[in-house]
Amino acid sequence: MEKGGTSIMEWWIISGIVLLIVILLIKGFPVNIVKSSSRVVMKVTIGVLVLFFFNLFGASFGLHIPINFFTAIMVGLLGLPGIACLTALHVFVF
Repeated sequence: MEKGGTSIMEWWIISGIVLLIVILLIKGFPVNIVKSSSRVVMKVTIGVLVLFFFNLFGASFGLHIPINFFTAIMVGLLGLPGIACLTALHVFVF
C-alpha cells in the first residue's frame, strides 16, 4: 500500500470498471439482459407481495412462510404451485 494513496490492486479495479463503462458507451448496453433482469426483479417483487398477504391471512390458520430471497423467487417464478409447495413444506416438515 502506498503511503497516502491507493494500492496497485485498487487502480486495476478502477481502470477495469472505467474500461467496461467506455465499452458499454461505445457498443451499447445489451437490451436482452436488461429485459430479462427486469422481468426477474418484477417477479421477485410480486413474490414478496404475495408472501406478505399470504402471511397476513395465513396467520389466522397458524401458517407463516418466511419472506426471504429463496421463497420470493420460488413464489414469483412458480406462482400458486410455489406457494402450495412452501405451505406443504411448512405443514409437513416444520
